[in-house]
Amino acid sequence: MMRDARRTTVMAPLKDLQTLEAEAHRRGVSLARVLREALEEKARVLREARRPRVGVARSTDGRSAREVTSEPIAESPA
Repeated sequence: MMRDARRTTVMAPLKDLQTLEAEAHRRGVSLARVLREALEEKARVLREARRPRVGVARSTDGRSAREVTSEPIAESPA
């Protein structure tokens, strides 16, 4: 059992689910595992994209560095 996890329901296009089911079958793992891996990868990419960067630059949308970096960033899973 996974700690600090939440069960949810998602709707997805049948062709996408069939692709992931085939991958799960090929690897001999559950569809849930393949879905968790995809979810973890997407969350990691989003967290990395939001990570504050050091440097000097000018905003193109008028937002200050403080405004951008004060937006919440999800915590990495332990």
